[in-house]
Amino acid sequence: MNDLFFVFSKIAWTLLSPGNLLLILFIVGTLYLLFDYRTAAKRILLPTALLSFLVMAFPFGDYLIRPLEERFSQPEELPESVDGILVLGGGEDLQRSLSWQSAELGLAGDRYIGAAKLAKRYPKVPVIFTGGSGSVQLQNSAKESDLASELLTTVGIAPNRLILESDSRNTYENFINTLPLLPKGDGRYLLVTSAYHMPRAVGIARNLEINVIPYPVDYRSNSSEYRHWDFDLFDHLKSLEPAVKEWIGLSVYLLTGKTDRWFPSPDDDR
Repeated sequence: MNDLFFVFSKIAWTLLSPGNLLLILFIVGTLYLLFDYRTAAKRILLPTALLSFLVMAFPFGDYLIRPLEERFSQPEELPESVDGILVLGGGEDLQRSLSWQSAELGLAGDRYIGAAKLAKRYPKVPVIFTGGSGSVQLQNSAKESDLASELLTTVGIAPNRLILESDSRNTYENFINTLPLLPKGDGRYLLVTSAYHMPRAVGIARNLEINVIPYPVDYRSNSSEYRHWDFDLFDHLKSLEPAVKEWIGLSVYLLTGKTDRWFPSPDDDR
């Protein structure tokens, strides 16, 4: 069932990704035009062109991702002790790391910086990394744990502190596969992942009765005073794409029983 869920989620996201969806609509509209269905082509191409212009011109994705990033904040005061630091994968760029035989960070590389900061604050606790390949084409590469180990040691974490899990393909599997590796099942663990991803991650952890303290990093949105008409499509997609993916993910994970809250919050009773 997990294999089916993984494959289906990848196919669905290929079609629903904002960048892909806009391109698909342009292709469909162009085909209608080529076969002389001009009215249908106009109905597709005109709104698609307008939407594409807006996505390029202004960071509208900020309005979608901001509520996700604001849901959980870093603790105002860190606890005196924890039983481990749990780092979700995604900060590494597996494909380019394999291509160049070099440990390369991706857009979410701040997860490693956050892990290093916490590891320095708690020098005696284990650092638990969980994350395999989320790509259908890059399964069973057997390099994910090596890459994570190299990156974590590069940012200053001793190898003997590392607990590595590299078979998980999505957030749910991150926690399912890590559960038996936790030093204390009823312990407290600082959870490091991207801020926009934290609500879904916390929801899964709570559903599995893993006691986590959110430590969000890798913020993608701008505050209102820094939102401008700047015509930077790539930068705008960096907030729009993960925002749409997370809102869909929150809904799907609730419907499939992987969480019991649609939008987990710090105030949920546990």
